[in-house]
Amino acid sequence: MNAALRALLAERIDYAGLFPPAALPMADAVANFASYRASADAWALARFVLPVVRLDEFAGTAAPHLRGAPWRLAALAQPTDADAIHVFNTRMAGRAQIDTVESRAATVEDVAALAPLAALATTYVEIPIHDDPAPLVAAVAAHGLRTKVRTGGVTAESFPRAREVARFLVTCVEHGVLMKATAGLHHPLRGEYALTYDAHSARATMFGFLNLFLAASFARQGMDAATLSDLLEEREAGAFRVTDDAVAWRGHTIGADALADDRDRFAVSFGSCSFREPLDDLSALSLP
Repeated sequence: MNAALRALLAERIDYAGLFPPAALPMADAVANFASYRASADAWALARFVLPVVRLDEFAGTAAPHLRGAPWRLAALAQPTDADAIHVFNTRMAGRAQIDTVESRAATVEDVAALAPLAALATTYVEIPIHDDPAPLVAAVAAHGLRTKVRTGGVTAESFPRAREVARFLVTCVEHGVLMKATAGLHHPLRGEYALTYDAHSARATMFGFLNLFLAASFARQGMDAATLSDLLEEREAGAFRVTDDAVAWRGHTIGADALADDRDRFAVSFGSCSFREPLDDLSALSLP
């Protein structure tokens, strides 16, 4: 994979194998994560995602695998979980560390209630984007938190519209808020894909992670929401041009250095119940 695509994906995949549609047992998800850390593609791997209520199960299952650098974990949590997170991080010091917390908020008051989590770890707040997200994003910014957007799920109704995601990206840029995405991003390009791994799964139009993270980078450069929406809906591989130095889409170009900077300063990662599928699909994609 060339330098620009590596810049786009480096440490960007949060492995969520415990969650649908994979919904793996803890032992399988942990074994997978350990193998990914040891693989040639470890450069794309970020965190292991799990609910706080499964921390003890994780600790017991993962013990034989916790070698080398500490595992970075993202925990789905509420402020009432603060003690559990502190105890876990103390007990697992040097082996595994919850350095990211994720939660949800539907109102400005909900966001304020999550503010204490920031004292524990970097905190992402999943917010709805069907309506204008500006009030919620402003609240997230005011409390020093980050945003999280759900870009799919296991039903067609779980997927937001492209214009809603574009508006979300622009709003986050305007408020200086870092963000991550989750769900429905197993494939590089927008298209029709199976919603689950069942042989008879229904299909739906999904976002591509290449579309999304390029859109995030262009949003940070000032691209308007309408053009971002077009990029999010792009299905043609031939519309993209990739070199070691840059990625371009229909005449809009962004350099590899800017892509790496955006990963650190704006669009940080995406949660996926598969680590291999996004990478394998990108490798198989014929990009000019």
